[in-house]
Amino acid sequence: MARFLLVHGSCHGAWCWRDAIPALEALGHQAQAIDLPGHGNDDTPVGDCTLPGCGAAVLAASTPETIIVGHSWGGYPISAAAEVDPSAMRALVYLCAYVPRDGLSLVDMRKRAERQPILPAVVRDADGCSITIDPEQAPDLFYHDCAPEVVEWAVSQLGPQAILPQTTPIEISDRYASVERFYIRCADDRTIPPEYQAEMVQDWPEDRVFQMNTSHSPFLSDPAGLAQHLDTIAGRL
Repeated sequence: MARFLLVHGSCHGAWCWRDAIPALEALGHQAQAIDLPGHGNDDTPVGDCTLPGCGAAVLAASTPETIIVGHSWGGYPISAAAEVDPSAMRALVYLCAYVPRDGLSLVDMRKRAERQPILPAVVRDADGCSITIDPEQAPDLFYHDCAPEVVEWAVSQLGPQAILPQTTPIEISDRYASVERFYIRCADDRTIPPEYQAEMVQDWPEDRVFQMNTSHSPFLSDPAGLAQHLDTIAGRL
């Protein structure tokens, strides 16, 4: 049995893991999803959200035996957490997520991709502190292989995403690199180009990289398949 901590991506919250948690539990694992600052049930004002604060939220929910799964932007806070205290986790799993490079922000990383399909759907809020996703474009961007009722529910849950955590360069070193890392690539992703996902882990060992033929949201389109991959990862530790 393994313990998983599930960390959501931009504009999402702990709610997005609702189907993945029971799928993991059915395989005998423990699973917990958290809201990063300013998301879901966390009431941190969006203007007060920071990358270190997001990393601290991950650390607060982790134990030395925890396998931390970060989706999309969630790759940054889980990496920040590993840099602060690599002993507080067992491994990191990047689920169609950004794998940070030292000195680069998430925005910097996104711009390195040859394609940036999310940009037309991004709406900057009037306060200048956050963005939202155009609800008309969200289904095709995030959930095109999900059931219609799931898409309707998920789009209704989307919220604002603080800008500052994603424009803050991350500082990572051998502390972060000392944690075992795995990647799950989503081959039909319309948010983070699949070829860019492959590029970010091109020098990783083959047994550390997995693939799902899903959208950007395998936790909703194929939660059982995702749970099987995470079960395999847990078995390799």
